[in-house]
Amino acid sequence: MVVEIGPSNIESQFALDALRQGIRVDGRGIYDYRTLKIACGPTPGLVEVQLGETRVLARVSCEVSRPFPDRPTEGIVQFNAELSSMAAPGFDSGRPSTQEVAVARMIERTVKQSRAIDAEALCILAGDKVWAVRVDLHFLSHSGNLIDAASIAAITALKHFKRPDVTVDGEEAIIHDPRDRNPVPLSIHHTPICVTFGFLGDGELMVVDPSLLEEQVQVSSFTITLNAHREICALSKAGGVPLDQEQIDRCTQLALTKVEELNEKISEAIKSAVPDTN
Repeated sequence: MVVEIGPSNIESQFALDALRQGIRVDGRGIYDYRTLKIACGPTPGLVEVQLGETRVLARVSCEVSRPFPDRPTEGIVQFNAELSSMAAPGFDSGRPSTQEVAVARMIERTVKQSRAIDAEALCILAGDKVWAVRVDLHFLSHSGNLIDAASIAAITALKHFKRPDVTVDGEEAIIHDPRDRNPVPLSIHHTPICVTFGFLGDGELMVVDPSLLEEQVQVSSFTITLNAHREICALSKAGGVPLDQEQIDRCTQLALTKVEELNEKISEAIKSAVPDTN
C-alpha cells in the first residue's frame, strides 16, 4: 500500500504562480534539467544515477536460460523496479506499487520495443540456451521524475555490463569464467533516453524534468524517448489534459537537445569507469 501525502493548497498555488512568472520553485529555468551525476561501479553493470535528489541504482545480471518457444533464437531481457520506504516514506516494500510497475514497463518499452539490444546476439544454442539479462532498478531517493532517472540508469548499466564469453562446440556450450577469458559487452544498436515534461495549471504551463512538487501539482505528463539518431523510440502520456500538435512538436525539439546532452554524459561516465581488477 502506498500512502502519499501531497502538497498543501498554499504550496501548490505558490508553485503555479511562480511558473506563470517563468520561475520554478527550485530555481531552475523552465527547460532545465536538475544536476545529473552518473557513477559506474567497478563491477560491470552496476550504475548509480542521481538526478537532483532522485537517486537510482541499476544492476544488470545474466544467466543461461531456455528461450521462449515462439522466439527460439532470441535472448531474454527483463526489467524490475523497486521503490522502498528508503526512497520515500509513503512507499511500502510489501507489494509492488502501480508506480513501480509503470516505471518497469516504460523502461522495458524504451529498450525492448525499440530493439536497442540485439536479442539474437544473446542466443547460445537456438531453441535450447540463451542469455537471460535482468535489469534491477532500486530507487534510493524519490524527488520526482523517476522515469528519466531510471532510463538513464538502465541504458548506462546495460552499456557498462559484460557477460561471460561462450564457446559453442556442436551441441555443447562452454561458459568461460571471467577470470579465464575476458567477458563480452552486450550488442547495443542505439541508446534510447527518456525525456519527461510536466504540464500544470490548465495544461498551459510546461516544465522539463518535473520535481516531486511539480509532479504532485501537474495535470498531465508526457514522456518522449529518443536516441542519438534523432529517432522516436517510444511515447507515453499520463493525465487527462490533451496535447495539441504544436505542443508535441515543441516537446520533441526540446527532447532532441536534451538527449544529445544526456548521451554525452552517459558516454563520459562509461569511459571514466574504473575497471574491476578482481
